[in-house]
Amino acid sequence: MTDQTLHFNRTAVIGVGLIGSSLALALRERGLTDEIVGIDQDSAVLDRARALNIIDSAAPSLEAGVKGADLIIVAAPVGATGAILAELETHARDGAVIIDVGSIKGDVAAAAATLPERLFFVPSHPVAGTEQSGPEAGFASLFEGRWCILTPLDRGDDAYRDAVDRVAALWRAVGAQVEVMDAEHHDIALAITSHLPHLIAFTLVGAADDLESVTEAEIVKYSAGGFRDFTRIAASNPVMWRDVFLHNREAVIEALGRFTEELIALQRAIRWGDGDALHAAFERGRALRQAIVEAGQETAAPNFGRDREDGDGSKED
Repeated sequence: MTDQTLHFNRTAVIGVGLIGSSLALALRERGLTDEIVGIDQDSAVLDRARALNIIDSAAPSLEAGVKGADLIIVAAPVGATGAILAELETHARDGAVIIDVGSIKGDVAAAAATLPERLFFVPSHPVAGTEQSGPEAGFASLFEGRWCILTPLDRGDDAYRDAVDRVAALWRAVGAQVEVMDAEHHDIALAITSHLPHLIAFTLVGAADDLESVTEAEIVKYSAGGFRDFTRIAASNPVMWRDVFLHNREAVIEALGRFTEELIALQRAIRWGDGDALHAAFERGRALRQAIVEAGQETAAPNFGRDREDGDGSKED
C-alpha cells in the first residue's frame, strides 16, 4: 500500500463530534488528505470546527459537502446512518470510499444493501473515545493503540476488496490496530464490552438520583472511585446511546439476561453468606481487569480522574 494510494484529495466528514473531529485531525496531521469539508446539522458546531482548524470549510448541505469527495466519513449517531447512506447513494461520486464509525453494524449493513457497486462502503468501528462530545473534544491521537473493527459488506469483487484494504491501511495510519469480523459477531461482542456497561452506568446513576434518603449533596460529596467512574460513563451523549440501544436491541437484551443471572447469583451468595462464591467472582473480575491492562488497552496507574488521551469511556458515533 503506497502513500499515494492511501492519500485522499477531498474528505467529507458528516458529523463533526468527538470521533469525526478526531479522525479529521488525525488525517490532517499525517498528511493523508488535502481538504476536509464538514457537514453537520448544527451550524454552530461547524463554526467551532472551522475555528479550531478541524475542517477547511463547512458545507450548507450533505449534497454540497460530499460533491467530489473521494473519502466520506459518516460520524453521525447510528440512528441517522440509514438516511445518510440513502442520500449518498444519489450524491456521492463514483469510486468514493465511505466509512462510518458507529458501534452498531448489523443495521448499518442492512441499510447499505441498496448501495450501488460504484460506491465502496466499509463499515468501521474505532473502539476508542471519551465521555466528551463536540469538536472541542477531538484530538488526533485518539486512535493510537486502540482497535478498529471492520465489518465488510458481502461483496466479492476485487475493487471492493481493494477498498477494504485501503480502509484498513487508513486506520493503521492513524495509529489503530485493525480487526475484521462479521457484523453480527461485532454487535454481540460490543453489547457485552460497551453497550451493557453503559446501560448499567445509566441505571446506577439513575437509582442513586432516585434515593430519597440520600441527598444530592451527599451523592456528590461522598462519590467513591467506583461511583465516580460510573458517572463518567453516564455523562455520555444521550442521543448517541439512545440510538445504540434501539438499533442493537437483540444483542443487548441477550447480554442483559446474562448479566441478570450473574447478579442474581451474587445476590444469593450475599444473602447466604457464601464467601467462597463471592471471592471466586471477584477474583475472576480482577483477572479480567489485569488481562485488559496487559493487552495495553488500559493502564494500571492510579489516578483520581483520567487523562484526556488515556480515557476509554463512551464514544460519540
